[in-house]
Amino acid sequence: MSEFGHDTTADEVLEGKDLSGKTVFITGGNSGLGQETGRAMAAKGAHVILAGRDQGKLDEAVSAIRSEVPDANLETITCDLASLDSVHAAGAEANERFDKIDLLINNAGVMACPKMHTDDGFEMQLGTNHLGHFALTKHLMPLVEAGTDKRIVNLSSRGHHIAPVDFDDPNFESTDYVPFLSYGRSKTANVLFTVGLEKRFGDKGIHSYAVHPGGIQTNLGRHMSEEESAALVERVTENDPGFSWKTIPQGAATQTWAATADELEGKGGLYCEDCNVAEVDDASPNSGVRTYALDPVAADKLWAMSEEMTGVTFA
Repeated sequence: MSEFGHDTTADEVLEGKDLSGKTVFITGGNSGLGQETGRAMAAKGAHVILAGRDQGKLDEAVSAIRSEVPDANLETITCDLASLDSVHAAGAEANERFDKIDLLINNAGVMACPKMHTDDGFEMQLGTNHLGHFALTKHLMPLVEAGTDKRIVNLSSRGHHIAPVDFDDPNFESTDYVPFLSYGRSKTANVLFTVGLEKRFGDKGIHSYAVHPGGIQTNLGRHMSEEESAALVERVTENDPGFSWKTIPQGAATQTWAATADELEGKGGLYCEDCNVAEVDDASPNSGVRTYALDPVAADKLWAMSEEMTGVTFA
């Protein structure tokens, strides 16, 4: 067990650490957890690349970070995870502009949106939360391989408890679309992707982690109505009577910990929550990682399906 927990902030995780010389690439870096993770790491000397689909919002994030960390080493790159063309372009641009990526934090995501589709026809939550990151990670892998102490962090959620991945109908073409069911499946995919990455790249010194950041009130829930938000809070508190919201600095702590913790050196394929490696638990409604999310057979099946859907193949 680490010394940290539910209330730990990203700054506390990084206390005493020097990230000078490290290059960090963060998707969804223009707001919320991504921006806070970027700020905290820039404050420790990291070269931080913030990726997002809106250049104006990226510029605002840079200004906000520099207002607290005046000498922050920040760059931005536009990338819309709901468009494979945009992902391919961002990957090509990144390989031209940057020499390496030591820490890749796949932080961006959408939650419980109405039934929508990406530019390539994928159901929006699976398409953005998993498939977009799958393709982007492939394009960035040469830069990651050039890094040192290389780690990939994929933002998952306790939402993965909702459901395993549906390999028969990933885009809800033959079954009724349910926003939170889709979200849960996409968050399970984030864990399985982590398992798949570790299997394929762990022996190259690239270790991967899935993270549940906690319950945080960010713009992630922007698609939910007041009734849906109230129902979510009711469900969470019913499962976990001691539940309390995290602040954004607290919410950014676990991904920051997974990216930098000394005790994770040489380990990967893990699911983390509250700045610790979670227990495998198929019963608890308020903690742990489900067995199906760590299943290596399902991870391979997802990998094959993702390559087929995106047309992207890892070398």
